[in-house]
Amino acid sequence: MHIYLIAVGQRMPDWVKQGYDEYARRMPTECSLQLIEIPLVKRSKNSDLARAMNQEGEKMLAAIPKDCLVVALEVEGKVWSTPELASKMEDWMQSGSNVALLIGGPEGLAPACQQSARLSWSLSKLTLPHPLVRVVVAEQLYRAMCIIKKHPYHK
Repeated sequence: MHIYLIAVGQRMPDWVKQGYDEYARRMPTECSLQLIEIPLVKRSKNSDLARAMNQEGEKMLAAIPKDCLVVALEVEGKVWSTPELASKMEDWMQSGSNVALLIGGPEGLAPACQQSARLSWSLSKLTLPHPLVRVVVAEQLYRAMCIIKKHPYHK
């Protein structure tokens, strides 16, 4: 199974890249994690933010590889515990489907992305900075794989 983390934004601080890369590298080959970055639409003082979000959403949808289960990361989504995430990952691996996790930009996820998602996942009721979400998602996916593989990292 491949997990594609499709996220708006390209120029992340070094700590974001290092944190994400560390956990992506640790993922086993049977469950690889790949980041697909969508360019942030340029914003100015008078920008139409809804239009920018929709343009980013179109690019995100176009970047989803064929036959992926689409999961939207949203504050309003369902909160999963790490064991629940591990269970979902086991189901995804058994079904043979690849997964696309969508992280929106500063204004959130475009409505078209929300509608295309079969699942909606919330990391927290808190609003987290989008760069931090990349690292948290990568770490939680790795932690869930450790539960599946009975690796002691989760303890």
